[in-house]
Formats: sequence, structure tokens, C-alpha cells
Amino acid sequence: MTTLRPLTITDARRLNIARQQLTGIPPLDMLQTVKEIGCLQLDPISAVDKTHFLVLWSRLGQYARADVDRLIYQDKALFEYWAHMASLVVTDDYPIYAHWMHQYPGDGAWGAKIQRWLEEDAHSPVPLKDFMLNAFREKGALPSRHFDDKTEGELVSSGWTSARNASRMIDYLWHSGAIMVAHRQGIQRFWDLADRCLPDWTPRTPLPESEVVQLSAQKAIRALGVARIDHIKAHFTRGRYPDLPRILEHLLADGTLEKVEIRQNNKNLPGVWYLHQEDIALLEQIQAGNWQPKTTLLSPFDNLICDRKRTEMLFDFEFRIEIYTPQNKRQYGYYVLPILHGDTLIGRIDPLMNRKQHCLHINAVYAEPNAPADAETVQAIRTSIDSLATFLGAKTLQFSDKVPAQWAKIK
Repeated sequence: MTTLRPLTITDARRLNIARQQLTGIPPLDMLQTVKEIGCLQLDPISAVDKTHFLVLWSRLGQYARADVDRLIYQDKALFEYWAHMASLVVTDDYPIYAHWMHQYPGDGAWGAKIQRWLEEDAHSPVPLKDFMLNAFREKGALPSRHFDDKTEGELVSSGWTSARNASRMIDYLWHSGAIMVAHRQGIQRFWDLADRCLPDWTPRTPLPESEVVQLSAQKAIRALGVARIDHIKAHFTRGRYPDLPRILEHLLADGTLEKVEIRQNNKNLPGVWYLHQEDIALLEQIQAGNWQPKTTLLSPFDNLICDRKRTEMLFDFEFRIEIYTPQNKRQYGYYVLPILHGDTLIGRIDPLMNRKQHCLHINAVYAEPNAPADAETVQAIRTSIDSLATFLGAKTLQFSDKVPAQWAKIK
């Protein structure tokens, strides 16, 4: 019987944090950071700041937001597409996404519904698909509102389009790779033909599905440090891992991956865990004591914690986003940021940025049971909050009285 490489749960946490670029080691540049973590989730809520800005701040500290726009719209090293959610993804990974673009809308009830709608549109006097594509060809980048006069008819809404046919067609054209976001004005997206948005150097060689899944699985495992099959399926290209068990066996056979065991309290964590061979050296450094901790705050959509079940298993930290929970039923707050302290999630803060008053309000601070209360920890948390305030352009910082007694000096 083959002996598996042993990891403690602390090893697994630290490897995950290191691969997510959240240690005290000087950060990589912005593009390399995104490449390492796989993608930057997008979300319109800006109670504190847009999540992709926060995810980068957690890793890079102070930086200019204009640098993000430069990577997207000038260097074109990133573009908007669907990863584990709507995200900024890496142009170098285009062949992975192109495969799924060509598969869209796929099988299933919703795919069949879209196909029926597209067939109806193709037989209409002025097909909406052709009308919109011709408009992009002739006029260049356009916002969705340009097509508001073409929304007659009915289509069951996905929940995001208010049953507007133009919005549904844009959604279809985006997912199928015909159009992309050319630029934004605030939250308004301007769409254009994909060939105009992608740089000339974009890799475009089609890949067979097995190779797409191989590449995606490796990217997911590396971003997670160690992972089970369910973790891989929930990460990077979430839900798009057909025939994954067989492909993992192939990667084990050629030495790309190895199975490991994770020990906690003299027991193995359940399931089969995979480690990428390119991370063995990093793991061995961590196990030898080469670990540089960092204290920072995390976006509620941060890649480290986007898989809630995994977060509970590895970090013993239950986290739920309460944005859509009625206010009187929220346990912690509207837009809560977990506190990462070294290899532990020790608490969370409930902040709100008032941009008109240039004030960051800390509505509440919560400590996990057995969270450290020493002066160094308290100061590290306060330093992280101050850094966030600086990044947001806050001129003042206000705390409520909802601060744990052991962390009272944070205020």
C-alpha cells in the first residue's frame, strides 16, 4: 500500500493561503497575482468597494485602480467572462473559455429554452441576433440600452434580465463568445464584437475537452493548494469538469498530481486530496517552518473563501453572505469582511464607506471563539482597517460600540 504524503490541517491552510498570495511575502505584480489566483469575481455591490478591487487590495496593499483598467482595456491581459462566477479572467486562458463559449448554451432545460428562443428569433422578420451583431459591426461599442426599442416579445427571465429580450440576447452573445465588454462607464458596460476586444496575441488554438478539463483542474488545485474533487468542481470554471475522475487519474499516473492525506486531531480529513507536483517545494518549505504570516481583511467574495463548505472544513469558519437577508435577521451585517490573521480566520468586521463624507464606518467588529487577544493581534487588525481606509480614500474612521472587549483597543 502506497504511503501518502502527510499534511497537518495547518499545512493545508498555509499552502492554500500561500497559493492565494495572502502571506507576508512581498506581493507579485498585479497581473501575476490574478494569474495565480485564477480570476477576480465581479459584483456590483460597493458598500465598501467593488469586490475585485478589495481582492487585489488584500494581496497588494495600496495600488491605483487605474492599473486594473489598464490591464483590461489597454493591455487587454484580462477580460470579463464566467469563471466560478462573472469575473475578470486571464486572456492567456482564452482557449479554456473559448471551449465553453462554443458549447453554450449546452444541454438541460435552460439550454433547450434558449435554443427554442433562438430558433423563433431566426424566423422573425428582423432577427434580433442579426440586428444586434450588425449594429456592433457598423457602430462599434454600444451599451445594452441602445437596443431598448427591440425588446418586444416574451422570454422567461433568468432573474437578471427583467425578461428584456435585448438583455437576454446580449447575455447569450456574451456567453457564446460573439461579444465582449469593450469598456465601462461607471457600471454601464459597452459591448463590442469579441474580435475587436481581444488582442492579436490571444491564444486561439482550439483544445479538446479533455485538455480543457486537465488545464482547469490543475489551475483549480494549484489555486487551492490541496483539493478534493468537490472543491475542484466548485472552483475556477465552476461546474464545467466533465469526466473529472478519469482525468485526475491520468494526472496522477503521469506524476502531475499526487494524493495526500490531511490530519486533524489524529484523524484524516475525509475524501481524496490532490496536490500538484509544482507545489511540493512550497509545501516542504512551509512544513520546514518557512511561513510569513499576514493580517488582512477579505472581500466576502474572495477566492480563499468562495467555497463555503471548504472554508468550514479547513478553517473552522462559518461564513454566509447576508446581503439578501432581511436586516432584522442578519447575524453580522450587510457586507462583512472576514479577518485573516496568519493561517486563521479570527473574526469579521461590518464596514460601510460613506463616499460623500469620506468616512469609513465600522458598524461592528466580531471575534471568533478563542481568537487571540494579545496586543500584537489587536494592532495588526487596526493596521489592516487603517490600510483599507487609506485605500478607500477615507479621511475619517468611525467605530461603533460593537467591538469585542478583548479587542477594545482597536478603536
